[in-house]
Amino acid sequence: MNAARRKQIKAIVARLGKVSDLGLDDLKASLEEIRDEEQEAYDNMPEALQAGERGVASEAAVSALDDVINALEEVIDTLEGLGDQLEEAAA
Repeated sequence: MNAARRKQIKAIVARLGKVSDLGLDDLKASLEEIRDEEQEAYDNMPEALQAGERGVASEAAVSALDDVINALEEVIDTLEGLGDQLEEAAA
């Protein structure tokens, strides 16, 4: 690989590094906190309410938050992996 392409890859790696500055880990932590609070609220509901509309909605919210958190973890892992692969390509 020539120096020009290596330089371009290093610039892309630097831009990917800035993605971590977006606060994705903080966003994930905030979503986990909200999910945990909602799960606790559901767990503290009487069984009759858990089976009702409110309980079902609470369970759905926890499940949706879990899905978002898992997807965000995948995005974070993918972005980190891309940077590693690009650095390897530029070596």
